[in-house]
Amino acid sequence: MDIYDDQVVKIPEEIVLIPVRDLVVFPQTILPLFVGRESSIKAVEEAMKQDKLIILASQKEIADENPTPQRIYKTGTIAMIMRMRKQPDGKLKILVQGMTRAEILDYVQKEPYLKVKVKKIEEMPVKETSGETEALIRTIKENLEQIISLGKALSPDILMVLDEVEDPYRLADLVAANLNLKVEDAQKVLETIDIFERLKKINALLVQELEVLAMQAKIRSQARDEMTKSQKEYFLREQMRAIRGELGEHGSEVDEMEELHAKIEAARMPPPIKKEALKQLTRLERMHPEATEASMVRGYLDWILDVPWGKSTKDNIDIRKAKEILDEDHFDLSKVKERILEFLAVRKLKQRTKGPILCFVGPPGVGKTSLGRSIARAMGRKFVRISLGGIKDEAEIRGHRRTYVGSLPGRIIQGLKQCKSNNPVFMLDEVDKLGSDFRGDPSSALLEVLDPEQNNSFVDLYLNLPCDLSNVMFIATANVMDTIPHALKDRMEVIRIAGYSEEDKIEICKRYLIPKQIEENGLNASNIEFTDSCVHKIISQYTREAGLRNLEREIASICRKVARKCAEGIEKKSVISLQDLPKYLGPARYLREEEQLLDEIGVATGLAWTEVGGETLFVESSKMRGKNILTLTGQLGDVMKESAQAALAYARSHAKQLKFDEKFFDHNEIHVHVPAGAIPKDGPSAGVTMATSIISLLTQKKIRKDIAMTGEITLTGKVLPVGGIKEKVLAAVRQKVKEVIIPEKNKKDIDEIPPEVQKKIRFQFAKTIDDVLQIALLNPKKQALKRHSRLPHLKVHAA
Repeated sequence: MDIYDDQVVKIPEEIVLIPVRDLVVFPQTILPLFVGRESSIKAVEEAMKQDKLIILASQKEIADENPTPQRIYKTGTIAMIMRMRKQPDGKLKILVQGMTRAEILDYVQKEPYLKVKVKKIEEMPVKETSGETEALIRTIKENLEQIISLGKALSPDILMVLDEVEDPYRLADLVAANLNLKVEDAQKVLETIDIFERLKKINALLVQELEVLAMQAKIRSQARDEMTKSQKEYFLREQMRAIRGELGEHGSEVDEMEELHAKIEAARMPPPIKKEALKQLTRLERMHPEATEASMVRGYLDWILDVPWGKSTKDNIDIRKAKEILDEDHFDLSKVKERILEFLAVRKLKQRTKGPILCFVGPPGVGKTSLGRSIARAMGRKFVRISLGGIKDEAEIRGHRRTYVGSLPGRIIQGLKQCKSNNPVFMLDEVDKLGSDFRGDPSSALLEVLDPEQNNSFVDLYLNLPCDLSNVMFIATANVMDTIPHALKDRMEVIRIAGYSEEDKIEICKRYLIPKQIEENGLNASNIEFTDSCVHKIISQYTREAGLRNLEREIASICRKVARKCAEGIEKKSVISLQDLPKYLGPARYLREEEQLLDEIGVATGLAWTEVGGETLFVESSKMRGKNILTLTGQLGDVMKESAQAALAYARSHAKQLKFDEKFFDHNEIHVHVPAGAIPKDGPSAGVTMATSIISLLTQKKIRKDIAMTGEITLTGKVLPVGGIKEKVLAAVRQKVKEVIIPEKNKKDIDEIPPEVQKKIRFQFAKTIDDVLQIALLNPKKQALKRHSRLPHLKVHAA
């Protein structure tokens, strides 16, 4: 009988406790322990004074220096201290033998060391081993043998010891103690009393360890094979170097091939791309350097290496910061900014979103391209822009096949190479100016580029390899939507950007344009100053546009002239006032003629939409001797000609209602002219204006000078809705018009007009042409009253 059997050594009810970390002590095992905690040292000294018995229980947290009872497992092992030795640093080294499992019932002492009340956990003696238990024991031994064969650091004598052990309890504890298990796993084994369940847990842990060791062996084998392959390649390359040296080939060419090979390995290409690149490199190595095809293959390899297959920037979308950037770069445009922030918010929440492609539509100079640049800055991405204006060849998008001399990849791949990132903000500028001819249709090629369902495998004809464009954020810009094909338009979400009001332009001048031009022309605030009246006059009399480009040019022109003064040594500060503008910019270019400011018969002010924003136009009608002829001049398009015919048809069919002589057309003809005559004009918005001009001529009633109008009419006199209301109203404000007539069904578009602009304009809504005539035409009594009311005003003004 073992001298440490509990028949010889009696287990006391109260015993000192030593918490151990990163270890579980099992019965029937002998192992050394280092004791360093003050409380544990005192516990060992106390045990040595008595019966040398202690209980060893694992603590739950390894880093806990003073574990509380709640942080110590309740099941531990009663152990005998067989030997104790003091270390030079004051710590103790003890040799202990585990005896039996025990459960901690209560803590009877916590200072200066832990003392607990314990209860021995009885294990039922095994009289006869069942078949299942025997099978488990054999499986455990076989698995343990395989673990040792796979290189697990275990004592080779463990198998011999296990062959001599017949008690399954002791066998289970010996295996568990030698497996170097995690504390959690070992503690579960310690707490399992049923021998069959304990053996099952140990076998499961052995199987898990076998899988890990098998995977390690596989990884080591692969690494060994790779190393052998690398050594073989190195040896063969050295042989090739020696052979080429004997053939007289230059070492620089060999170094170039090695450099290309290293670049391919470092480029993080997808496997199919890398395979093709290595294939082409092998072809290049076999070619003579001066062969024609060698230069083509080398150029192809350079393009493959220049495409950023694995290079990308990390998105850093902060919505508040993005709003600050948009406000910093652009004035007003509140609805446009709101939509962009919504777009960025969705991108932040779902990075792999397949949302719409944004398309900014508006006149030149309103900030479409700079909005794209601001989005890139807000997202922390690189920005690349290509202009599609005038492109007619499909190969500009898809690339040229390598069979052609001088072939190149398309603009998309070139843009990725330029920015060196596979997830830039990619701006497709002037998408409305794409053309098509016998060489193909570039807009059709763009369908694949802009379709989120297809662009993850975009194939450029030059590379002939799939390129993933799904990470690229495409933004398109256009001046008009009419010329964009429907299929391409369907893939984009249109965000319209109208022109700026005069007040907006003044603020933009002060905040952005003037400081920018002062800096770009080498000046500072001490050299030049613009007065508010000067800025206002530049906007109203030297430019007439929806955007800001000409305005910026005029400011730059003034700054250049001041810069010349400074360069000539004139240091006096130049204050640009209203009187100085003709000296810097010449006479005013856009003056409203006096005739256009009078109430006249047959002259109506219309509002039109153009590619550069809203414009005002005058429709003039006059009569002359003739017979039933309508003459139209001013380079009018078919739509405007038909509007004039419809207006005349309405007037003739309502002659009695309008109170003019029905025989008028028997002896007269009408001439309708729209200045300026050299500018082509067309569109559906002039019907109301032409009808008002013609009916004013027929009824001899004057048209109010302070009113402008837009809308199309039918033969029955209904006023139909038109587009571009915001741009037209801004044009009316620039022309100092105080009242605007628009179709009743366009009332919803008023909300898009800035509040400060709405305050300057009075809106009149018309359902029929009768509503328009009632507002726009002056009856004879009102005309007389208006003439008489002007006379005193003129006299006072003259005095």
